[in-house]
Amino acid sequence: MAGHSKWANIKHKKARTDASRGKVFTKFIREITVAARLGGPNEADNPRLRAIVSKALGANMTRDVVNRAILRGAGGDDDKKLDELTYEGYGVGGVAVLVETMTDNINRTVSEVRHGFSRNGGNLGTSGSVAYLFAKRGEIVFSADTNEDRLLEVALEAGAEDVESDEDGFTVVTTPEAFGAVADALEAAGLKSEQAEVTMKASTEADITELEQAEKILKLIDMLEDLDDVQNVYTNANFSEAVMAALNA
Repeated sequence: MAGHSKWANIKHKKARTDASRGKVFTKFIREITVAARLGGPNEADNPRLRAIVSKALGANMTRDVVNRAILRGAGGDDDKKLDELTYEGYGVGGVAVLVETMTDNINRTVSEVRHGFSRNGGNLGTSGSVAYLFAKRGEIVFSADTNEDRLLEVALEAGAEDVESDEDGFTVVTTPEAFGAVADALEAAGLKSEQAEVTMKASTEADITELEQAEKILKLIDMLEDLDDVQNVYTNANFSEAVMAALNA
């Protein structure tokens, strides 16, 4: 079992208004539709679809809305063809930033993403400049009072790659392909997770010890996430405990 700083200290969540929640749901629907179109409507046979559906349901999207998005994608009824593009760049303090987008207008998207970086002390990089730092993996998170022996037994038997731990709890790590099967096995064993998602994990972190830099990084993330074409934003920022305390004050 490996230890790590769970959440990489960057799971800073701002309060969501109803409007921004609606925007998040729109992004979920877009990704569900594309995943169903590319990999089929069966969640058991489509790891990408399974992962995003799990995330959407976890955010309280209704199953009816999810199913309509799946049917729309599987039927090829998309209003527009969406291109999937990933942009790479740097924030203040040398923080690596990976931006996943879906767009029907590449020129608009790259312009908006570049603007987000430049407005917040960063810069848009070239293809390959930071992507090598990140690897896609499934993460299923459990609280510290979870039965560790039982969690290890079920997770590893179901095909998990590792179970990481720290003072906040446990993170079951899977390949993207095994995410659904492992999540199902854990749930069937009565082990209730706090969060489950397929995400991008950085192999190295950029330590941020100054509050001003942390605020700029969070502003960059927020600005990028607020763009309609942006699906996900990942960074390798690692905020110090003092910085986290100041941000949450």
